[in-house]
Amino acid sequence: MTERRHNRQFVRTFFTSPTAIEGEEDSAKMLRRAIQLRGMQAPDVWVPDNEDATAPSMRDEGAQNIIDVVSEHGADFPGEIHPRVVWHRDSPSTRYQGFQHMLEITDPAYGAVEYIDGFVIPEVGDIDDWKKADEFFTIVENEHGLEEGSLTMSVIIESGQAELAMESLRDEMGKPTNNLERLFLLVNGEVDYTKDMRAMTPTGSLPPWPELRHNTSRGASAAGLIAVDGPYDDIRDVEGYRTRMTENQAKGMIGIWSLTPGQVVEANTEPLPPKTGSWLLDVDGERVELTSEDGVEVYDGDYVSLETLGDDYELLVGSTTRTLTAEELHEELLKMTSYVPSMDDIVDSMEEFEAAKAAGRGAIAMKRSATLRIGNTDFDIATDRMWDEATYQAAMTPISLFQDVYENRPDQHDELEERYGEGVVERAMQVGG
Repeated sequence: MTERRHNRQFVRTFFTSPTAIEGEEDSAKMLRRAIQLRGMQAPDVWVPDNEDATAPSMRDEGAQNIIDVVSEHGADFPGEIHPRVVWHRDSPSTRYQGFQHMLEITDPAYGAVEYIDGFVIPEVGDIDDWKKADEFFTIVENEHGLEEGSLTMSVIIESGQAELAMESLRDEMGKPTNNLERLFLLVNGEVDYTKDMRAMTPTGSLPPWPELRHNTSRGASAAGLIAVDGPYDDIRDVEGYRTRMTENQAKGMIGIWSLTPGQVVEANTEPLPPKTGSWLLDVDGERVELTSEDGVEVYDGDYVSLETLGDDYELLVGSTTRTLTAEELHEELLKMTSYVPSMDDIVDSMEEFEAAKAAGRGAIAMKRSATLRIGNTDFDIATDRMWDEATYQAAMTPISLFQDVYENRPDQHDELEERYGEGVVERAMQVGG
């Protein structure tokens, strides 16, 4: 695994706020609200958005608003602050405007730069365009006496050029002619990407772009960066947002854009290991969570039924009925079920493996068992899973995420301890050391 280059190993939330709102008595009111967020409502990365979220006529005022709000409240904000400035691969005048705003925001005389972690650059093109942006960062740092590389650069992948440029990062980063090591986040921008690709759908909705999400996650992993998915604009579709995050996590993309504090809470919470474990049953291609009742995992539906026939069993799945021996039923139910481990389960398994490894054993079997109730019939299942070093390292990812959150977000400690219990949190912070 390529080592991450910055303090944060994971970023769950990328939350944007307009920097200036036209027609308001206080044009910076959205910035003032966002910088006051704490706990699970506060993002890992907050992006005062002086590009798409702010009208072109308001962007000069927006840059000043960033200075005013961040200089006053930045010291207490629990996440990182990365303003988004204007940029475009085909427009020198747009790039110059973004550069001027960067110079203004980072002027030490205004008092905001000590709380600014970096900038987000949209609409980048090929790798030479990324280098142009990097050079502007270097000029800004030298102009204001800042350490070179102290401002991180995150880019939004909004074009085919930018997508292809990710393949060049490993070769380009670290060359003496650039400071691309300052790169932090690679963020999907599906709306402009769709426009750049000239893609169409019958309904006019955005394509899902699984390839872009995979490529961004791969590019970030290869270069030691962090991948973030783009905005999910149906802010009332909580289940859709969760589904999107689950799909992303299977690609190694933990972070996602958040448009509201409510989405921030979902995005901060969803990647964390569950508080309690749960059994799932495959029902017509969907995984249905079983209900735990007094130590029994209960399926309460009509698609699957189970009855005893003397020493055998009759299993009905949909319209298909099969008569099975106890051994055959056991094998069938193992195929149909899966288990989602809790934080406590993961920590238990890791501690057990660490103890076995300390005793000189390279692999051990971990047993998982349950009593299933389908209809009025109970049936016991059990399975062994072999744990070796590779299994251990894979299980370490959700624990590493938790540890990174706990170390970097003390404002979330109370909520995490309430979720898991102090004992589990303490043990989780010790494993893998």
